[in-house]
Amino acid sequence: MGEAKRGIMKEQSLTELSGSSPVGAGLKILSFCALGIMGAGAVWVFAAQSHASEALVFIVAFLAAIGAAALFATAFGVLSWGKRASHDTMTARIADTAGEGFVVVSLADGDVVYANATYLALAKVASLREAPSVPVLFGRAGEGAEALFRLARAAEKGEAAEEDVRLSRGFEDGAPAWFRIATAPLSGARDSTLVLWSVRDITRERGKQESVFQELQFAIDYLDHAPAGFLSINRDGEIVYGNVTLAQWIDRDLADLNAGMRLKDIVTQDGETLLSTLRGAPGDTKIETVDCDLRMAKGSLRPVRLLHQVSFDEQGYPGASRTLVLDRSDSLSPDNGQQAAEVRFARFFNNSPFAIATITQDARLVRTNASFLRLLGRNDADNRDPAHTALLDFVAQSDRVALSDRIAAVMAGRSGLQPLDIQLASDGRSARIYVTGLPSTASEGEAAIVYVLDITEQRALEVQFAQAQKMQAVGELAGGVAHDFNNVLQGILGYADLLLANHRPTDPSFQDIMQIKQNANRAASLVRHLLAFSRRQTLRPVVVQLTDALSDLSTLLKRLLGQQIELDVRHERDLWSVKADTTQFEQVIVNLAVNARDAMPKGGRLSIRTANLPSSATASLGDATIPSADYVMVEISDTGSGIPAEHLDKIFEPFFTTKDVGKGTGLGLSMVYGFVKQSGGFILCDSELGKGTRFRILLPRHIVTEAELEAATQTAVEKPTAVDLSGQGTILLVEDEDAVRAFGSRALTQRGYRVLEAASGVEALEIIEDQAVSVDLIVSDVVMPEMDGPTLLREIRARGIKARVIFVSGYAEDAFRRNLPEGEEFGFLPKPFSLKDLIATVKSAIG
Repeated sequence: MGEAKRGIMKEQSLTELSGSSPVGAGLKILSFCALGIMGAGAVWVFAAQSHASEALVFIVAFLAAIGAAALFATAFGVLSWGKRASHDTMTARIADTAGEGFVVVSLADGDVVYANATYLALAKVASLREAPSVPVLFGRAGEGAEALFRLARAAEKGEAAEEDVRLSRGFEDGAPAWFRIATAPLSGARDSTLVLWSVRDITRERGKQESVFQELQFAIDYLDHAPAGFLSINRDGEIVYGNVTLAQWIDRDLADLNAGMRLKDIVTQDGETLLSTLRGAPGDTKIETVDCDLRMAKGSLRPVRLLHQVSFDEQGYPGASRTLVLDRSDSLSPDNGQQAAEVRFARFFNNSPFAIATITQDARLVRTNASFLRLLGRNDADNRDPAHTALLDFVAQSDRVALSDRIAAVMAGRSGLQPLDIQLASDGRSARIYVTGLPSTASEGEAAIVYVLDITEQRALEVQFAQAQKMQAVGELAGGVAHDFNNVLQGILGYADLLLANHRPTDPSFQDIMQIKQNANRAASLVRHLLAFSRRQTLRPVVVQLTDALSDLSTLLKRLLGQQIELDVRHERDLWSVKADTTQFEQVIVNLAVNARDAMPKGGRLSIRTANLPSSATASLGDATIPSADYVMVEISDTGSGIPAEHLDKIFEPFFTTKDVGKGTGLGLSMVYGFVKQSGGFILCDSELGKGTRFRILLPRHIVTEAELEAATQTAVEKPTAVDLSGQGTILLVEDEDAVRAFGSRALTQRGYRVLEAASGVEALEIIEDQAVSVDLIVSDVVMPEMDGPTLLREIRARGIKARVIFVSGYAEDAFRRNLPEGEEFGFLPKPFSLKDLIATVKSAIG
């Protein structure tokens, strides 16, 4: 059956394999028309005369319809009357004479149903019956089995595929040969199982490719082992290619060099800066010569000269580059005097931490080192190369005239090496410039040398130091005023308490006395704010979890802010502990919240956020005065009107306020500043008009000890109990203010104590030295003329007197503790104090 089918198919053309042709259809129509005419003649002869005319009309109409259909079919190309047959014959001849072998195979039984002459010649057979399929033909060689298997699978799935197969012994002369074999379903064939295979000899093409590849390999091998290093870098600074010579110079493996290393990994910082800051005209290509050092794997340096060819993009930034690297290690030999000097100078010039450049007579840059490019080159807004541009372009407009005059004076020999502080153009950094002249014999038109020092941080520290000095001076003044006011308020509050103790609430004067006390307490609150600013307020620091403190405060803040302002409080998980006065911390948050409320009269949002700030993140704050340590940060930000820039450096000063008269004392932020500083922390303020203000409070992290945990637990279980405030014993009251001393003496005497009064420390010593007097407790002011309280304590201890001591002061306890003997125990009572505070403290101390 297969042999018969082959015989039939051998006589068919390529077009017949694809289906019935229009020529065959036309012949069938002609045959049908001839039979119709013969039938009409038969009817005419044998039909009766009466019916002959009707039959003839029917036959003529039928033939006319067939003719009209044939005409339309011919017009639209459905029928062909002899021309297509010649076209099919031409197609078959083209296929037979093609240089590529074609084979049509039936998937049903694997038989070859067509093969052109090229394929028959390749298979060395004379007829189609002898032609093998492509897998069979190439399977004889035993090579390319995997490729043939993939092609056969693709043919079975009706997919197109292509493979290149190499035979170590070809079909022609036995030499190695390459063939490109392809398979595809035969589109439009009557039998859907027919597959077209093509075979093309690509031996010559492959030979050319292998020749080119060998030449390329030779070139790469030559480049890899050239006596100079070669380096190619993309625009992102990544090494695309480095040769073997370069890898050997820096003691690195070639694979590591070409596996994503960057320029900065093998070149010192000065060289990387010189190359990365290059600028040029858009689309331009230029070669720069750079002397620098390669960084070897073990950290040592190798001097090299880079011939760096770089192309610039549309914006003038460097793109891909090619760099020739010349080793200059031998130049360091003492025998190479001139070359050794050049290498040493290049290292000195480019590695200098100071920015150095040479300029022409008209102040244009000639040569710059890496430090100069790092400091000034980045300010080049128009992307020009910093070299060969005007030095004044890098300077702020306000300082250009001064610098131009200084350069002109140096050129004329009228000025020495004197510094000039200027501001840079784009980023506002500060710099100190020195200009010195060069002799007229200098090369390349160099007329002067410019040395530039970055003093941005120095200027910032100077400003901050000046601000700190001003704040300290104001604080000293505020503290002194507060101390004197406390003495005055102490007398007012003390005698008001004595009066209240002798009046009933129903007495007419009771309410008047209460008004006096309330107003005195208001004044005392203002004084505490002043003491807080001067960092002399009395704090009672305890271990605090700010999360808990702010949670307890949220309800009060919502009432203070009102309904138009949204309060958003967010806490970081596992917040560290701090040690601070809880009451004062709450007052700080309330003050900042009230200020934010006043800045948002039409509503807005107040956000409070807490976070841990590790020492590694301290630098991100942008304040060089903050030491690196662990902090807990409290950030309070609002969406209010903001603070003008000219007021930012004054907001913490006492009595400075931007509010209307009667709407603020100007002490709120002063108290905040003082509390934060006294707690060992820092406060930062950022503000922008129309967008809001942000305060960041940094409090030092506190590591809780076991003793503190036990004390906190013990305090939690203790309950206040009523105590008898009367007592017995001899008390020495030392106070230079007569009114305060008189109040204290009267109050203690009324509670059963014997009181001895002294107006100074010297007078107190005279009383103590009287052998007839035995003192149980000494209540002494801290700040007194002639002899202060700490000095009095040292004197009485030197005399062997063991009496307990209570210090009374308008300043904080820490302000004078450092002046006391180490380990000395004492009580403390801050001014102004109430009658009850005095009696309770004395009762606790005397027992």
